[in-house]
Amino acid sequence: MFDFAHFYNGIVGLVDGMLGLYMWVIIIRAFVSWIQPDPYNPIVQFLYRVTDPFLNRIRRFLPQSLWSTGMDFSPLAGILLIVVVRLFITSIRL
Repeated sequence: MFDFAHFYNGIVGLVDGMLGLYMWVIIIRAFVSWIQPDPYNPIVQFLYRVTDPFLNRIRRFLPQSLWSTGMDFSPLAGILLIVVVRLFITSIRL
């Protein structure tokens, strides 16, 4: 017999793990942006390709007054959004 609760909890655990991994990729990207490495480095290009679509969407919703400080707050907002989604997803386990 198929146990839907175990299947659902497995999917929730998988999504939670993937979101956790993506959060760490955003953190690493933020650290890399502080040291400004070679933009042609394959690791740097990978980090930007993976995180830019998500962070660009967040940047559209951030007020322009934050941009005048010269700091990019989109990684922080993205991490907070991921944490909220992870808490929501794990709270609805069966």
